[in-house]
Parts: sequence; C-alpha cells; structure tokens
Amino acid sequence: MLNELYHSLNPVAFSAGPITIYWYGIAYIVGAILTGVVMYRTQRRWGFDISVDDIMTVVIGVVFGLLIGARLFYIVFYGDGYYFEHPLEILATNHGGMSFHGGLVGGILGGIIACRVCKLSAWTIADLAVIGVPLALCLGRCANFVNGELWGKPTDLPWGVVFESGGDVARHPSQLYEAFLEGILLFIVMQLLSRKKPLLPQGTFMGVFVAWYGIARILVEFVRVPDAQLGYILGGVITMGQLLSLPLVLIGVALIVYALRAKRPQRAYLA
Repeated sequence: MLNELYHSLNPVAFSAGPITIYWYGIAYIVGAILTGVVMYRTQRRWGFDISVDDIMTVVIGVVFGLLIGARLFYIVFYGDGYYFEHPLEILATNHGGMSFHGGLVGGILGGIIACRVCKLSAWTIADLAVIGVPLALCLGRCANFVNGELWGKPTDLPWGVVFESGGDVARHPSQLYEAFLEGILLFIVMQLLSRKKPLLPQGTFMGVFVAWYGIARILVEFVRVPDAQLGYILGGVITMGQLLSLPLVLIGVALIVYALRAKRPQRAYLA
C-alpha cells in the first residue's frame, strides 16, 4: 500500500508557466506559520502579552537564519568539496541540500537578532519557539518523503517502501520515522511540559528539544542510508548526521541542568 502511495506522489504541488511550487517549499511556509501560531497561543496561556507583530518578526528572523544556516552547513559538512568547485550551485537549493544542524544554529542567531530588535527575552522566545517547531519538522520530513529522498536501508518489513531513486528494493521510510519521532512525539512532549505548573524555568524547553532531536536523529541514522558523497566516516561506523547530532545531545543535557539550577523565571520582554 505504501509502495503504491509513494509512486503516486509528485514533488511539485502545482505549476503555472515558469512558476513551479514544490511541496517542500510549502512545508517550510506552513511550518513557520504553525510555529508562530503555537508560540502566540502558548505565551497567552503563560500569561504574557507578546504582540502578533513581535511574534512574526521573530519567526521571520528565525526562518531567514534557518535557511542561510541550513544551506551553509550542508555545503561545508555534506558537500565534500563539490560546491567549492561549482560555486554557482550554492544557490541551487531546488536541487536539495539543507542541514538541520545548520538550520538550528542559523535559526537561533536569527531569532536572537530579532529578539534584540523587539526587546524580547531571547531565552523565553527560544523556549516558546521549540514548542511549535516539531510541527515544522514533521512537515519537512513528510516533504522529504514526497520528494523520495533521504530514504533508508533495505528492509523486509511490511511497511518498506520502494523509492524510484533507491532501486527496485523496499526500504525503510526513514523520513516518516523522523516525522514521528522529531515531529509528532516531540510536539506532544513539549505540549505536556508547557502546561506544567509552575512554569519550567528559561532554557528548559530548548534543552529538551535539542537533546531529543539529537537522540532521535542518531537512532534513525542507523536505518538511513548516508549521503552518497560521504558514506560512513570515522572508520566506516557512523554517519555525518550522527557525528553532528552527538554534540546536540550533550548541549541539550547541559542546557537542562543549567536551566534547572539557575531557575530563571520565564519573562516576555527585557526589563
């Protein structure tokens, strides 16, 4: 059933003349909007009164930082020198090539800049953002599935999927594994934590998000085929995705410990 479903999916949502809209692009836009909605509703539930304009300013800043960071990290860590030999391809994002790890770094930097402009507390805004970000991650991974990219290793499990670019063999739909672990399940956990009374201190949600993503990515990489240009690294035992995710686990745990010890209360605006 999944095999038939995949083969009926088209990466192009619609096309009109020279304009082509891809599901991947729609996933980014809808994901950003959903993240903003969750941020707004959560901060109201926490008793804050952050304006819609300030929320959207932060979301836009994060999105721009995310796109730039995701592309740069892919070029440096996954490009294997290709983009330095073909610099014009750096802007060809329609050919694929985005890194979550770079998107995280870029998104944080973009968010910090936006927070300074709006005089918002960056720690609380980061906590609010990661409560909604799992929805965006889920949509992004589903878009990877629609594109037929980032598929997994061969499997004889009943939900294996035959991808056109992966040969005539059923493979783990690793994109959907990540959509569930990093998206749906993490969103549920974040929603439960955001409703705890009293509110968890600043940095707690960011720590949980970063650590959870790192662990989930490391686990899924065991059944996901690494990027062809890199393969396995460090003696052929781990992937670049796992190597970049391990620090996230450590950083996430450190953030949680620091947040619980510092016990800085959540606040919307800077004093």
